[in-house]
Amino acid sequence: MLRTIVAALMMSVVFLVPARASEQGLTASRIRLGMVNAQTGAAAGLGQGMRSGAMAVFDDINANGGIHGRQIELLVDDDAYEPDQAIDATLKMIEDKKVFALFGFVGTPTANAVLPIVKETNTPLIGVFSGAMVLRQPVVPEVFNIRASYDDELDVLVTRFIEDRGAKRFAVFYQDDSFGLAGLHGTERALKLHGLQVVAKAAFQRGTNAVNGGLATLIDTDPDVVIMVGPYAPLAAFIASAREQKLNASLATVSFVGTDNLVKLVGTTGNGVVISQVVPFPGDHSLPLVQQCETLLAKQLPRMNLGFVNFEGCITAKVLAMALEKAGPALTRTAMVEALESMHEKDLGGIRVSFTPKNHQASTAVFLTMITDGKIIAIKTIPKSTDLTAR
Repeated sequence: MLRTIVAALMMSVVFLVPARASEQGLTASRIRLGMVNAQTGAAAGLGQGMRSGAMAVFDDINANGGIHGRQIELLVDDDAYEPDQAIDATLKMIEDKKVFALFGFVGTPTANAVLPIVKETNTPLIGVFSGAMVLRQPVVPEVFNIRASYDDELDVLVTRFIEDRGAKRFAVFYQDDSFGLAGLHGTERALKLHGLQVVAKAAFQRGTNAVNGGLATLIDTDPDVVIMVGPYAPLAAFIASAREQKLNASLATVSFVGTDNLVKLVGTTGNGVVISQVVPFPGDHSLPLVQQCETLLAKQLPRMNLGFVNFEGCITAKVLAMALEKAGPALTRTAMVEALESMHEKDLGGIRVSFTPKNHQASTAVFLTMITDGKIIAIKTIPKSTDLTAR
């Protein structure tokens, strides 16, 4: 009789308390995530934005009991947007901090550098702030991308400039690394679909604002449009110099630039610059997703406005949280991956996300914005008016 009672009690404990996971970074009360990105340096606004947007979501989840009773712990380390530092910090996250998964990395060169580590250790990496195709094709089983790719963004930019402005001559000014090359190749691919080619290209070194040599090269080729591929600091310098040197071309760039930081740096000098985005316009309060992220950010960081980068951090964290919730109390890395891959046409209230085992990019949505009167506005097409550009 005593044995029967003891056995029954043990069974009740099994059903009432989640078993401790054997996988690292996971206990009955905690899920440990590792974020390595630029918290200092020329791209610090991107890493800090991703961190603040994600923490607004995770702090709210923790304040409401966590996910299946587990609190989310986000550990953050700074790579200053340098690949070697990203490698060292990522190894520490996996080997020393024993994180369950990696989250919210920023940049193509840094993501490329840690990709072999991710593959070798089978550590999930969710939501890299990069649109590089190397993270998407072929599918890396451990890597889950939330945002649209640079190819998606450049398809939209090129098509709109051709159809709305009648542009034919496209040049590319790019950061001389894997990020810049991803933008260059994406532009070449998009132009090829329209029977066009890049007429000129010029590069600058990562971590510098040395843009004048490349600008001189492009001015001589008389482009209609210059696609700029880089973070906000060097592109702000390029825009200012292009205006001073009377570059007779429209200027455009992709989402990685860090729109909010760029606008602060260029002000009205940036009028007419077109920027593709991978999240809805943060000022569109008709979207439930904007309202949700703005409310969460105001609760956790009341002095911070919702912008494009922290909005992406919020969206990325919400997608991960949904997967952790769906994976259930008996959480494992495998269960989380399966939960992500079974996420089909999930409406977040302003953007839809989907994964499959053969497609680890949740969204292909691209939105257009433009700097006007020193502020960023949403646009559907590129205005034909030339008084907003350098022309």
